Amino acid sequence: MINIALPKGSLEEQTLQLFKEADLEVRRTDRDYNPQIHDKRIGKVKILRPQEIPTYIEMGYFDMGISGLDWIHESGAQVKEIAELNYSKTGQGNVKIVIAVHQDEPVSTVQEIRPDSRITTEYPKITRNFFDNLGIPVRLFPSYGASEAKVPDLMDVVVDLTDTGTTLRKNGLKIIGQIMESYTTIIANTKSFEDPIKRKEMEEIVTLLM
Repeated sequence: MINIALPKGSLEEQTLQLFKEADLEVRRTDRDYNPQIHDKRIGKVKILRPQEIPTYIEMGYFDMGISGLDWIHESGAQVKEIAELNYSKTGQGNVKIVIAVHQDEPVSTVQEIRPDSRITTEYPKITRNFFDNLGIPVRLFPSYGASEAKVPDLMDVVVDLTDTGTTLRKNGLKIIGQIMESYTTIIANTKSFEDPIKRKEMEEIVTLLM
């Protein structure tokens, strides 16, 4: 029997629909964060922030879960990717973590960003590693939403997730670089995946979902 962590927020609706279509409907109880799936292969089910799920799976609190590749990289969690899903927090397909500045900034590449620029982002670890590798010292300010609205009044640069860049452009920003592509993925605890019984159960669940 396996324990599963499912994402809340922007990935929640599509994830719950995916499970429903696979005849694995997630049934809510009086405690929304402890739902149930009536399947003999599945034990505990929790709905958590996708940012937290990779770490909890690495620690063994869950055998399997769904999160974004971006949050796997940001957390640094060592987990096993089982399958890529065809939706993201913005809709269908892959999304990108991009670097953007105000449209009036006289820069067109990341290498032209001024040292000690103020950068706002929900991905401080990914961003820090990226700029460290470029050798550009920057000041990072963690963001908790509406990152694009902080440039240029509060910040010089935003590192944000986008699919088309429309929201950034509507806020007077231009994309000058990309750090990575991200997608929604099914992940597993590495030890659980090595267990033949749990691995078989996970693979059966994945087959139903795909």
